[in-house]
Amino acid sequence: MEQLLETHPELRGLVVLVQIANPARSQGKDIQEVQEEIHLIAKRINEKFGSHNYDPIILLDDGPLPTYEKVAYYAVAECCVVNPVRDGMNLIPYEYTVCRQGSPALEGIPKRSVIVVSEFIGCSPSLSGAIRINPWNVDAVAEAMNLAVTMPMAEKQLRHDKHFKYVSSHDVSYWARSFDQDLQRASKDHSLRRFWGIGFGLNFRVVALSPNFRKLSVEQVVSAYRRTSNRLILLDYDGTMIPKSKIGKNPTKEVVQILDALSSDEKNAVFVVSGRGKDSLGSWFDSCQKLGICAEHGYFTRWNRDSPWEPSDVVADLDWKKIAEPVMRLYTEATDGSYIEHKESALVWHHQEADPDFGSCQAKELLDHLENVLANEPVAVKRGQHIIEVNPQGISKGIVVRHIISTLTCRGKPPDFVLCIGDDRSDEDMFEAITTAGTQIKPSLPFISEVFACTVGNKPSKAKYYLDDTVEVIILLEGLVDGSTQTTRRSSHLRVSFEGSL
Repeated sequence: MEQLLETHPELRGLVVLVQIANPARSQGKDIQEVQEEIHLIAKRINEKFGSHNYDPIILLDDGPLPTYEKVAYYAVAECCVVNPVRDGMNLIPYEYTVCRQGSPALEGIPKRSVIVVSEFIGCSPSLSGAIRINPWNVDAVAEAMNLAVTMPMAEKQLRHDKHFKYVSSHDVSYWARSFDQDLQRASKDHSLRRFWGIGFGLNFRVVALSPNFRKLSVEQVVSAYRRTSNRLILLDYDGTMIPKSKIGKNPTKEVVQILDALSSDEKNAVFVVSGRGKDSLGSWFDSCQKLGICAEHGYFTRWNRDSPWEPSDVVADLDWKKIAEPVMRLYTEATDGSYIEHKESALVWHHQEADPDFGSCQAKELLDHLENVLANEPVAVKRGQHIIEVNPQGISKGIVVRHIISTLTCRGKPPDFVLCIGDDRSDEDMFEAITTAGTQIKPSLPFISEVFACTVGNKPSKAKYYLDDTVEVIILLEGLVDGSTQTTRRSSHLRVSFEGSL
């Protein structure tokens, strides 16, 4: 309020802030000091900007305010400011909206109201007509209050109508139906699922898995591999071919040799599909001449070592980075062990080396914060294993996999065998892309006879199969290399025998 009157002197004598201070839940020296400080601030502002018949601040902190008095204040207030630095749901904006709708002072005229709300409270996302502010930014709060009181009446009416429509439609019966539908959706097909108990004590939880979800058999994959001639192999990198706990993130010599051998088979198209940047992936796998790489979740694609990097068709406006990076920096400073990774198309906040509990809590808060501040930007905010990532909309592993399959089909090599292995949430898009290929009413991709979607770890997934860890992934890939070698030897032997018979 002081900043508002300081920067907008024309409002002095016209605006009044009625501060309803709810009683503290406890007593003590700290509480008393805060209350004294509040009184001193209010007194100073009133003395500075007030007059004999005008006090810019009216402080109500004598005790619990009766409900009818609160309703009266809400009904006559042109603007409601709710700007806590941390809060739960907070129903005050809804109550204010209802009181303004039924206010006798607005009887016979269009209803209007303006809400200035902190972006850190639970009700903020549902208030589409509110002015959202960061309560730590005093200048921004003052400007928001100025905008609220000087806003045209038509806009005040529009914002009020938005809020009242939401409040009146989301009543008790709506929330009861919503909770019931969520419970029914969560328990759907539970009788057909297998249940696993994971963890001990307070960390114990039950995981429901499909009865068809089973461990991938190396023999089954190798058998299908040998029978087919146009094979597509899609592999995630972190957590799939190298352990998440590995300090050095570069691939082992064994991994490079396996990928080089698989991609050298003329019947194979092998792609590493990763969220990592193209420079590091290109450098690590430089010795694999025919290996394809999809970097940054498919934002960049390279079909082999000698081909150029092809950017995605999505036209990315990266101005959103100016908004997201300062927010990530705040959480990085507050979370020891976290850091920000800068990609050409994305920003990633890592907390793998932070305290597990605190890092996870900070990641949840950062996710909510970024979703709020980037709500009007063309980006997607996603949470993965120990990361929060922001990248342009229209970029995902599922989209790039569909593009690869479509391109191979156009080149006359439609895949008849697809093996896809990943461990992260971003890999679920790949699993969905290959398992639904050719099954739609108007399929955009060809039907694939042999499909193996495999997640790393026994956990709920869109994949049909799982392997326990990266060690089993390497064993499977080694089996495919042996399958290629044996097939080549058999073909060579048959050709020699045939020529000999002539």
